[in-house]
Amino acid sequence: MSYPIAIWQGIARTDDTATALADLSAAISGAAAVGARLLVAPEVFFPGYNSSRIADLAQPRGGDWHRALSTLCKAQDCGLVVGYAERDGDTVYNSAIAFDATGAEVAHYRKTQLFGPREKAIFAPGDTLCTFDADGIKAAILICYDVEFAPLLRELAGQGVELLLVPTANPEPNIHVSKLVVPAHAINHRMTIAYANYTGAEGDITYCGGSTIVAPDAAVLAYAGPGPALITADIARRPDPALIQNQIADYRAPR
Repeated sequence: MSYPIAIWQGIARTDDTATALADLSAAISGAAAVGARLLVAPEVFFPGYNSSRIADLAQPRGGDWHRALSTLCKAQDCGLVVGYAERDGDTVYNSAIAFDATGAEVAHYRKTQLFGPREKAIFAPGDTLCTFDADGIKAAILICYDVEFAPLLRELAGQGVELLLVPTANPEPNIHVSKLVVPAHAINHRMTIAYANYTGAEGDITYCGGSTIVAPDAAVLAYAGPGPALITADIARRPDPALIQNQIADYRAPR
């Protein structure tokens, strides 16, 4: 049975919700047209990762952005994972939400590993991992810097996660994350990883693109260059059995 997924590597539409929604609508329409069951979009897609107004524009879970995205998924019969700035009372989180093809919310995650002084000044860290069912596949969400922390992936692998979905805002020159780190984690933790980055510039940040979908045998199923792209891959592909790793089962803690 096939299970195609897609990544939208787009331009950050800073503080411009209408254009961001239009971009996402076009992307999910294209993904659905080629049979994708799920689309992954970048980190803090609303209101834009490098926005100077994140604290002012952040929305509560279930706000206008959520309702618009739910409607979009239902209309296209395609699931979605996307990052946004979440307000919870006086606190702001770097969050991501997952909808299924009916528009129902199926997962919500707050980034646990905040990157650099800017993120730490804007956001509070999350403290909980989450898993969910993606059409029978056990899935989880991490956000950008999170995916560089092996203990997080080990924990998720131990919970039986097979599909990891990662909205990201990875700037130049850090292309090594998608080219090296993501494939290494995919094979070492025996999971498919979909890593969705921005492209182009947003203020003083230039993103390196390189969004990718990597299989549990480290095979790169899809890879975007530096420009705007919609990439897809069927993650039901059978991995090379000679390359399947057993570190999770074989690990013995030293005394």
